[in-house]
Amino acid sequence: MVLGLWRQHRPKSGLLVVATLLASPALAEQKAAELPKAPAPVAVPQPADATPGAVEKSTTNTSAGKVQRARFLIGLERSTTFNVRALTNPNRVIVDVEETKLQLPQDLGGKAVGVISSFRAGISGPKQSRIIIDVTEPVYIESSKIEKAPDGKGHRLALSIVSTEAPKKTALKAPFALGAVGLQPPMPQPAVRPEVRAAKAFKPIIVIDPGHGGHDSGAMKHGTVEKDVVLAFSQVLRDKLEATGRYKVMMTRDTDVFVELDDRVKYGEKHNANLFIAVHADYAKTKASGATIYSLRESVAKGLKRSAKGDITDSALSGTELKTVKDSAASDSDMGAIKGILSDLAGREVEATKERTSLFSRSVVEFMGSSTAMRDKPDQQAAFRVLKTAQFPSVLIELAYVTNKQDAANLNSNEWRGKVSDSILTAVDNYFSQQIARLPM
Repeated sequence: MVLGLWRQHRPKSGLLVVATLLASPALAEQKAAELPKAPAPVAVPQPADATPGAVEKSTTNTSAGKVQRARFLIGLERSTTFNVRALTNPNRVIVDVEETKLQLPQDLGGKAVGVISSFRAGISGPKQSRIIIDVTEPVYIESSKIEKAPDGKGHRLALSIVSTEAPKKTALKAPFALGAVGLQPPMPQPAVRPEVRAAKAFKPIIVIDPGHGGHDSGAMKHGTVEKDVVLAFSQVLRDKLEATGRYKVMMTRDTDVFVELDDRVKYGEKHNANLFIAVHADYAKTKASGATIYSLRESVAKGLKRSAKGDITDSALSGTELKTVKDSAASDSDMGAIKGILSDLAGREVEATKERTSLFSRSVVEFMGSSTAMRDKPDQQAAFRVLKTAQFPSVLIELAYVTNKQDAANLNSNEWRGKVSDSILTAVDNYFSQQIARLPM
């Protein structure tokens, strides 16, 4: 299966790529070495005895109008290194803090404080925490520093966040009757680095796969039908992802129809998905409850990698291309070298997909666990057919058990769907904020 997948990704000038790799066999090693390691799944520590955080607001009157300010305080156990930056589209402030214990402000309860509308935190890498502060308009960081807590116990990171929205100016009067009354010259735009523009241009494709459908009802209990509740949840998740404007979302089915398992994976492959999320509900004869996140079983992933090391040349190239390569090869050793390069690339594709899947599944477990009950050891592995691909990272989320009365009630609750889909959206945002998720396969 891996062999055909690699072919879909190779450029049209396939022979040139092969020739380049043959001439420089170290290139593949170099590309593989660029992939960063995934962070460990550790929760952000927030001890009760740390200096408490806070959010404060103020307004300053200037000659140009009112300027909104907000002071965001993060309690720290000790002084540490940090990095702060303000971003737009969407408007937010990103704070990365080296490993230490944090105490965040109390939840805002859905009400904005000055320019700050909400905030959340998570792990962004080994020994590093990330706080994402959502703001209501473009802002800049006026100051950021670590200071001693007023009571002398511990430290705190103090951020002064200021709005950048220019107050409205009075329109200029036209000196001549040329119909130009009220026109203002455009405001100069700040310079944007090329890598920032590239990051904004990247719009990941996410495929959501609601399980079962049509004649296949899936699990049923307590008046809950799996095919219906997973479709309803998937539609809510799709709408939330699309509303951000950061993702292109596609669904293997958005009505009550049956789709073959293999066709679901092929759908993602056809549309070059960057992430595949299968949505299901569980069934058990016990009192089991909670959500479970499945990724591809290790032994199956190794099997995919072994198949990539086999005779893949016929699958990686079309018949015409294969004949051209054979005719161009000066010797059997050249042909063997080409075959080895293709096999190595396919094997690394499997490894890269496995690493990205692991990163995303841990992110889902971390953030989804804050919105709903999770099964004991929720991060599981299985050999589900929809997970058997090397082209994109994929997980299967069992939302809850239809055989558990409370879980069944949750699956039918609009409020629960909204809350849990919000947590998965945060997990998706966290995943695509990592460099490894944005690198091409």
